[in-house]
Amino acid sequence: MEDPRLIEALRAEGIRDERVLGAMAGLRRADFIDAGQRARAWRDEALPIGEGQTISQPYVVARMTEALDIRPAERVLEVGTGSGYQAAVLLALGAEVYTVEVRPTLAERARARLTERFGEHLHTRVGDGWLGWPEAAPFDSILLTAAPAEVPRTLLQQLRLGGRLVGPVGPAHGAQELVRIIRHGEEAFDTEKLFAVRFVPMTRGEAGPGW
Repeated sequence: MEDPRLIEALRAEGIRDERVLGAMAGLRRADFIDAGQRARAWRDEALPIGEGQTISQPYVVARMTEALDIRPAERVLEVGTGSGYQAAVLLALGAEVYTVEVRPTLAERARARLTERFGEHLHTRVGDGWLGWPEAAPFDSILLTAAPAEVPRTLLQQLRLGGRLVGPVGPAHGAQELVRIIRHGEEAFDTEKLFAVRFVPMTRGEAGPGW
C-alpha cells in the first residue's frame, strides 16, 4: 500500500478521480525506484531511474491517467515503459496494457516488477515507440511518457475511433505541453492542451525511421 501522505498530497493538488487515487493507493511507488531513492518515493517529485530517464512526479501520473479516463478491459498502448509505475497504475485500473520501451535494461526491470501481479494483462516489448504496436491496434487509449516534438502519425493511426491519446509534446529544451487528442474519423482529430510539463525527449530505436 502507498504512503498515505502521497495520496493526501494528490487530493490537495486537485486530483478528484477516486478510481485513479484508489489505484495509486494500492501500489507502492518505492517498489519502482532504486533503493537509494526510496525514502523520497512518497514526495510529489520526479526521480531518476537510470539511463538518463526519470519516474514522473505522482501528480503528473495522476493527471495523465485522469485525462485518459480508462475503463476496465480497455486496451492501452503505453510508449515508454520506464520504471513501470505508470503501467502499473493503468493495470490497477483494469486495463489491458501494451507497453513499449526502447532501452532493454529498463524494459526488463519493469517487466520483472509487473509480471507477478499483472502478468495476465501485461504485454511488453523492447522497440521503437514511434512505431507503436501496429499488430495489436486499434487501441482505446495511447499514453506517451516521453515528449516528441510532435505526435507521430503512426501512433494516431493506431487509435480506434473515439480513442484518446495523452502525452507531452514539445522540443527537448523548449516549452512542452500535455495534450489530449481524440480521434473522430480517419483523418479527424481534436487536440486539447492541458498544462505545461517537462519530460525527457522521446527517442528513436536503432531501427530508425524506415523500420
